[in-house]
Amino acid sequence: MSAPPILLLAAGASRRMGDVDKLLLDTPDGPLLRHTARNARAVGPVRVMLAGGRPEHHAALAGLDVAITEVPDAAEGMSAALRAGMAALPPDSPAVIIALADMPLVGPDIYARLIAAHAPDKGRLICRAETQSGRKGHPVLFDRRFFPDLAQVRGDKGGRDILRANPQALCNVPTPGEGAACDIDTPQDWQNMPLIKDDFSRKG
Repeated sequence: MSAPPILLLAAGASRRMGDVDKLLLDTPDGPLLRHTARNARAVGPVRVMLAGGRPEHHAALAGLDVAITEVPDAAEGMSAALRAGMAALPPDSPAVIIALADMPLVGPDIYARLIAAHAPDKGRLICRAETQSGRKGHPVLFDRRFFPDLAQVRGDKGGRDILRANPQALCNVPTPGEGAACDIDTPQDWQNMPLIKDDFSRKG
């Protein structure tokens, strides 16, 4: 079975970063957006959800084999990007992985673990990455039976309500290190990132 598509959400406003565009922060792979897109693409097809009017984000992805969708109502929050991504999914997709573009320590291995854990016949319909210390994080894989719910989310909370409403379908998938719960929201987050005991430049 081929890997499910990955929706990489990258349409946020990054208000807590001040004047810094976090998606353009420098990593060993170039801009952060390129780094996270490459990690996802190493596992399966990727669609990157971008806010409009940011040509520098398109430039950061130049040459990568990823699809791009601009989100016209990105100001609404994460759900706008999620709805736009769901509308663009191939109709025969068995599942979808929702990932965040500001999580540089989510490498190909984490995606692969989610895909391996997905087992509808065993009730594992939602697979959420969990860190070594037990923190719940991202990415999250949703079986196709949740596509209608994902296509209708509202506000800035993504699929959180779907997780809460379906605990019987949720499987927390252990992953090494703390990368599945480490995102970049503030300049301090970025300064602390090299201190996390993961291989930041891991290619998979």
